[in-house]
Amino acid sequence: MFIVFNKQKIQSYLIAFGTVVTLFVFALAITENDHNSILTSSNRKELPIYCVETQEKKLAFTMNCAWNADDIDSILETLKQNQVKITFFVVGDWADKYPEALKKIAAAGHEIGNHSNTHPHVNNLSSEENIKQVQECSNKVEKLTGKQTILYRAPYGEYNNTVIRAAKTANHLPIQWNLDTLDYTGLTGSQMWERLDGKLKNGSIILMHNGTTHTADSLDMLLKNTKQAGYKIVTVSELIYQGNYIIDETGTQKLQTM
Repeated sequence: MFIVFNKQKIQSYLIAFGTVVTLFVFALAITENDHNSILTSSNRKELPIYCVETQEKKLAFTMNCAWNADDIDSILETLKQNQVKITFFVVGDWADKYPEALKKIAAAGHEIGNHSNTHPHVNNLSSEENIKQVQECSNKVEKLTGKQTILYRAPYGEYNNTVIRAAKTANHLPIQWNLDTLDYTGLTGSQMWERLDGKLKNGSIILMHNGTTHTADSLDMLLKNTKQAGYKIVTVSELIYQGNYIIDETGTQKLQTM
């Protein structure tokens, strides 16, 4: 029995074979792209909010509380005189040592944020340990003030994907800063202002600490200068967007546009 191939049949076979090969290669490409997308998503660098993109001339001062409470009364009085509310990020251990100071901060109407329970190097901790750090601090704050925390600032400004995801799992939004006064290094008020002057912008988040050499005696000047520059000082929760937002590669929170 002989199979006879004519030119038309050969062309048909070649076209069919070429179609099969093309579809096979295309399927491989789709699979590879899906795989790469999965890898990119799982390995994407998670970021806290460093600052906020906004047209409003407002910014937030934040105060980390991890050391003593000697200057809390002075800081609160200065904030009261300037009619300003800020966000205090407190450590759970600090709340244990200075419960009355924490109660005063809350009673004055300031926002309380979470700065971990024991101020460890969180990048060295597991996800479960990070979650525990956030939850235990929040529980202590709630016991003393009646409110749980919803904002989290990792100790030492450290974070990795585990830290950020753990905070979110514990229902906290990670907050960083884009302007640092370096008050903890012993800078004077004038030196702190030099670090801020000309760098303030809409949506800035400013880092300060209580328990330093010059924070309390410099705060009035810093607040007045900031106001004189035309900025309204608000809490972090008043500054950030609560929903429908993205955080870009610089840590800037932006409204999601359709």
